[in-house]
Amino acid sequence: MFWQQLLEGLGAGAGYAALALALVLTYRFTGIVNFAQGELAMLATYVAWQLVVSGMPYWVALPVTVAVAFAAGVVTERLVIRRLESGAGEVTLVVTTIGLYVLVNALATLVWTAALRAFPSPFPDGPPGLAALAAAGVAGTVLGALALVVRRTGLGLVMRAVAADARSARLSGVRVGRVLALGWGAAAAVGALSGVLLAPTLFLEPSMMTGVLVYAFAAATLGGFDSALGAVAGGLAVGVAETLAGTYLGFVGADLKIAVPLVIVVGVLLLRPQGLFGSAAVERA
Repeated sequence: MFWQQLLEGLGAGAGYAALALALVLTYRFTGIVNFAQGELAMLATYVAWQLVVSGMPYWVALPVTVAVAFAAGVVTERLVIRRLESGAGEVTLVVTTIGLYVLVNALATLVWTAALRAFPSPFPDGPPGLAALAAAGVAGTVLGALALVVRRTGLGLVMRAVAADARSARLSGVRVGRVLALGWGAAAAVGALSGVLLAPTLFLEPSMMTGVLVYAFAAATLGGFDSALGAVAGGLAVGVAETLAGTYLGFVGADLKIAVPLVIVVGVLLLRPQGLFGSAAVERA
């Protein structure tokens, strides 16, 4: 019983971790908290569903969906965010992401309606827990691939330079705009994985990622908004905590599980605001 619940928690946590990682990537590159990240993931999940019901195999539809999401993230950065970031403050950009949230949700409802749709499992005949282990494996693989790119390649060096100080990177000849677009594309691609991983258990509908976004914010807060490793670890921890609390704490049950990430957020902000893996801000006199 305990191990089954643990596996289910890791499976849900893998989805939270992927969306939290997308939030962290966007924040690291642009300093923006993207409230539309979940809705972009939902839109990508609809694309995956449309491909699968059209006859494309699941494991072919998945990379195609990730590629489409990457392109959508790049286009969003170039057409919307870049036009605002030069003269607008952080508040304007955050409000813009909230507007994107509403726009994408309305677009999905218009095209696919608000009806609940079943999303196929990658292992329909597999033993219990296999899908959860696969989801956790996918989250770990994505983190490993990102770490390899960021730490071991020239592109990663440029990305780290832009994330550390975009203005200095621009003065050094780095084409910061292209790197920011790449960051938005990578975040959208990782977010798409979150939607596809969670859709078999949540069912597909335009608001499917609204609650997930709360868990992803809790995961990013727990791990640290400037730490990719922290986002993944936080997502898995939030998924396990939510599942075990809903199973073993009678006063929580299924109805109050949404309170678990909120308690985590409040606790972390009170005890360690930078998160478990994050760096505290340093201000020089």
